[in-house]
Amino acid sequence: MANMLQALKDRDLRRRILVVLGFLALFRFLAIIPIPAFDPRVRPDFLGNNFLGLLNIFSGGALDNISIVMLGVGPYITASIIMQLFTMIFPSLKEMYQEDGEAGRKKFNQYSRLLAVPLSFLQGYALLALLMQQQIIPQLGGFELFTNLIVVTGGALLLMWIGEVVSEYGIGNGISLLIFAGIVAGVPSSIQQTLFTFDASQLPTIVAFLVAAPLIIAGTVIITEAERPIPISYTKRVRGMRMYGGVSTYLPLRVNQAGVIPIIFAISILLFPSLIGQMFASSRYPALANAGNTIISIASNQWIYGVTYFLLVFLFTYFYTSVTFDPDAISSNLQKQGGFIPGIRPGPSTSEYLRKLITRITLVGALFLGAIAVLPLAMQQITGTQTLALGGTALLIVVSVVIETIKQVRAQMTLREYD
Repeated sequence: MANMLQALKDRDLRRRILVVLGFLALFRFLAIIPIPAFDPRVRPDFLGNNFLGLLNIFSGGALDNISIVMLGVGPYITASIIMQLFTMIFPSLKEMYQEDGEAGRKKFNQYSRLLAVPLSFLQGYALLALLMQQQIIPQLGGFELFTNLIVVTGGALLLMWIGEVVSEYGIGNGISLLIFAGIVAGVPSSIQQTLFTFDASQLPTIVAFLVAAPLIIAGTVIITEAERPIPISYTKRVRGMRMYGGVSTYLPLRVNQAGVIPIIFAISILLFPSLIGQMFASSRYPALANAGNTIISIASNQWIYGVTYFLLVFLFTYFYTSVTFDPDAISSNLQKQGGFIPGIRPGPSTSEYLRKLITRITLVGALFLGAIAVLPLAMQQITGTQTLALGGTALLIVVSVVIETIKQVRAQMTLREYD
């Protein structure tokens, strides 16, 4: 709070904060403007639909009102994930992202933005078709469907632009702040719904939730920030009359190296059978309809869903960590710069040491992400209400965004205090 109050006294920082608040207010205004095909008097409920609930999170709550920005930043996030996966297939992209510095990352992000355009069309069409199937919006003709598709695609690209502007002229990551704003904006309605359905018999449950919630948030912050420092030493080199190197630093290996990405991957795969089952269940052929109902009943089983969810998050944590963390590249860069880990030979030995270390550290991160992912399901079973649930993607996003924004503010303050 002291840093925030001091930041408000600085003219440039105050301007940056006002830019963030202004664009967040614009985003919330856009989130209440419905698409032409939707009747605003209808209030959709996504609590019972995991797929629409996930889309609602990444739309920043804009899907609640079936608004013009109901796709949110989902297409851009999908494009970014696809581009990162492409780095495993195309060495030129990997070199651009990891070795070409700031210019390479800017070009890489530009490719992600271009890929987000066709993805916005595809995701917009799929979402409109799903909303028509769920009878949230009426069946649309060709022209009406195309009109609404153009509207939601334009809304997604507008949000992508807002996120980029906030990142450049504000504080923090603009895309993450948009998602954060939507999650936080939904908290008052959840509290209101809990109070509206309050029963005296629920008082012990609510008290227990209020006690457990800070502990869960604190544990999430600790694991999110946890890291293993690997000491790095640099050899002394004499060039001319000057001596270089001879310093010691450390390489931080984060416990939660993959962030929230494994949960997104796992939910995407888990929800695919449900969508296939819904398509088959509406078939005119009895065999397909029976198969669809069987798939839906299996996917709706909370025990099967929870165990499969945990295992998928666990496996995807290792997968994504292997994509983003390359021990061979780190070992090669250290050797080129004259750095080494004390007690470990440079080259293949360093690479093997880092690989074993990241495998052990990722075990803790994978167990943590799996537990956080299934925590809302467990809390809903214990409390018997869907509003008293904490964890999952929303909690990780909120914690990560708050921590990153605080670091950005502190960095800006340190920059201005440096003499």
